[in-house]
Amino acid sequence: MPPSEDPDDRQYHVAVGPDDVADAVLLPGNPERVDAITRFWDEADERAYHREYRTATGTYDGVPVSVTSTGIGSPSAAIAVEELARVGADTLVRVGSCGAIQPGMEVGDLAITTGAVRQEGTSEEYVREDYPAVADYEVVSALVAAAERLDYDYHVGLTMSADSFYAGQGRPGFEGYEAPGSDELIEALQAANVNNIEMEASAILTLANVYGLRAGAVCAVYANRVTGEFRTEGDERAAETASLAVGLLAAMDEAKAEAGVDRWHPGLSLE
Repeated sequence: MPPSEDPDDRQYHVAVGPDDVADAVLLPGNPERVDAITRFWDEADERAYHREYRTATGTYDGVPVSVTSTGIGSPSAAIAVEELARVGADTLVRVGSCGAIQPGMEVGDLAITTGAVRQEGTSEEYVREDYPAVADYEVVSALVAAAERLDYDYHVGLTMSADSFYAGQGRPGFEGYEAPGSDELIEALQAANVNNIEMEASAILTLANVYGLRAGAVCAVYANRVTGEFRTEGDERAAETASLAVGLLAAMDEAKAEAGVDRWHPGLSLE
């Protein structure tokens, strides 16, 4: 049995064991964003740092929570999902950055994903290409409620996940190279009412659904491809929103348990 499949051992890539992570794990790409996330928590302790995977565990408003960075792209994000699930994580929330492609989305706003266009190859190695990449509605509800409570501007809708930052997102490559169809990509996605582009959400959502986990995504808008505006802004809003959402999900779970139901719905109070 490979070491990454033994739940009693530290996982091969993320280097965590069953006692190192909470049920809910936030998934930024950049390891440096771990600090940006944990600064909103009550306390945090780094548990592992191997390759691009940096993990810390602590509490937010008394609720256990972890964060694991995944690196860039769906292949490494899928490894994180696999190994975190093996040690007991059941709720995964991507916390990242993205490019907006709809005119009403401002730099610094939040993009909350309901589903994703699977323009990455990792998830196709798990399940047929027409299988949907859908966010868990409890996670989406918690992220929306968190953004509302924090009074952050947000947009809810579809995301496209690409495998490359340049050609796959309709940007010119080295020396102006343009991939076939790249000049039509953004316009086609806009017409289909897709809100934003990033590189990990669809794989995370697909694997989560295959494995029966809860997952969602919230990204800070760094750029708007319509206006040409670009600033690295909104990371702290995404981090705080995702952290609060974990607390709200815990309240949802408690409300479900008290009501004796399996799924949260608006008729259950979170107070």
